[in-house]
Amino acid sequence: MSLVEDDPIMGEALVQRLTLEGHTVDWWHDGGAAILGMAATRPDVVLCDIRLPDVTGEDVFNRTASTLSAPFIFITAHSDIEQAVRLMRQGGADYLTKPFEIGHLVSRINAVARRAPEVPTGALGVSEAMVGVELLLRRVADRRFPVLLTGETGVGKEVCARFLQHASKAASAPFVAVNCAAIPAELLESELFGHERGSFSGAATRHLGHAERAREGILFLDEIGEMPLHLQAKMLRLLGERTFHRVGGEQPVEFAGRVVAATNRDLAAAVRAGTFREDLLYRINVVTVDVPPLRERSADVGWLADRLFEDLNERSETGLLGISRHAKEMAARHPWPGNVRELRNRIERAIALADGEWISARDLFPERATASGGGDADVMTLSQVRDEAERREIERGLRSTKGQVAEAARRLGVSRTTLWEKMRRLGIKDSGTSD
Repeated sequence: MSLVEDDPIMGEALVQRLTLEGHTVDWWHDGGAAILGMAATRPDVVLCDIRLPDVTGEDVFNRTASTLSAPFIFITAHSDIEQAVRLMRQGGADYLTKPFEIGHLVSRINAVARRAPEVPTGALGVSEAMVGVELLLRRVADRRFPVLLTGETGVGKEVCARFLQHASKAASAPFVAVNCAAIPAELLESELFGHERGSFSGAATRHLGHAERAREGILFLDEIGEMPLHLQAKMLRLLGERTFHRVGGEQPVEFAGRVVAATNRDLAAAVRAGTFREDLLYRINVVTVDVPPLRERSADVGWLADRLFEDLNERSETGLLGISRHAKEMAARHPWPGNVRELRNRIERAIALADGEWISARDLFPERATASGGGDADVMTLSQVRDEAERREIERGLRSTKGQVAEAARRLGVSRTTLWEKMRRLGIKDSGTSD
C-alpha cells in the first residue's frame, strides 16, 4: 500500500503499525513524489493526507485516477470534511478526520482492501443518471451524516431515501417519513418531537414524536423547505447536539437516528429570502443527491413502466399481459411534467380502462386520441417516426458531450453543419433539450 503523509511523526507511526499488520508500505512525503512513485509500485490501497506541502490530496487522486484502481482513503482535518465528501462522490473509498485511533484506521483499511468493487444493481433505474445516484447512495449508506435529496416533485426522492436505508447496516431499523408541508404548522412540533401529558389542552397522555420513533433508523423530512423557522431552530439543535425536547418536557431526549431531508425548492434562494436558516442548510446538505427528472432519463421510462405495471396489475388481477411496445415508445417521447408520479397515475388508469390484453398508447394517453378527433392516435407517419428517432439520438449525444456540438456530431457520424441544421429543424438547443 502507499502512504502519502508529510508529517514525519505521524508518518513513521503509521508505517510501523501498518507494517505490523502485514502491509508493505511505500511512504511518500509529498504529492509529487507519490504521483510518480505510485505509477511504478501499483499499490492496492492508498492512504493520503488532503493537506500536503506541494499539492493537495485531491490533486494526487485526480492525477492517478486514470491509471490506478486502488481505493483511496483520505486523512482530513475537520475543516476539510466537505472536500473529503466531494472526493467520495468522485470515487474515493473513505475518509477519516484527525485525530483518530490507529486501530480504527487499520480496521477501515482492511475493510476497504477486502471490499468488492461497487456494481450497480439497477434498483433505482437503468439510466446513467440513476446508476450514478445508486452508487452514491450505496457509498454513503453507512455514514451517519445527513443527506439532502433534491429534485422536482414526483421524481422519487422518498424511494431514494428508502433505498439508502435498505443499503445500510440499519436496514431493519424504522423508516419514519414526515411531510413538513402536509402537517399544519401548529401541530408539526408535537408530531415531530412529541409532547408530555398536560403540555397543552387535549394532551391526555405522553406522545412520542417521529424523531423518537425513528430510533436508530431514518427520520425522513420531506419538503423540509416548508418547515417553519421556529422549528428549524429546534431541528438545528437535534442535528448539532443529537438531542431534543418533547413539547412541555424538561429533560432532553437523545436522538439516535439519521436525518435524510428532501426538497423540490431552491433552499439557497430560500435562505436569501429569509424563509430558511442558512446554518440549517449547511447541516442537512453534508451530501446532496440530485434526483433528475424523468424527462432527462428516458431510458428509465420503459423500465419503470414495467415495474409499476407488475405491481399494480398484481393487485388488480386484471389478466392484462403487459404494456405494448408502441405504448412504451410513445411514453419515452412524453415530457412527463409530473415525473414518476404521473407515470404511475397513467398506468393505474390504463389498467382500469384497457380493452385488450395489452396496454396501448391510447390507454396511456387517451387525451391524444380525443385531440385528434377520435382518430387512431397510435399511428405516426414515417416522417414523424424518423424525426422522433433523430431527436432522441441527437439529444442523447448532446447530453453525453455536455452540449459540445462538434464532439456530438463526431459521435453521431455527421458533419457539424448537418447536425446544426437538424437541431434547428427539430428545435433542439445546445443543451440537448427541445424548445
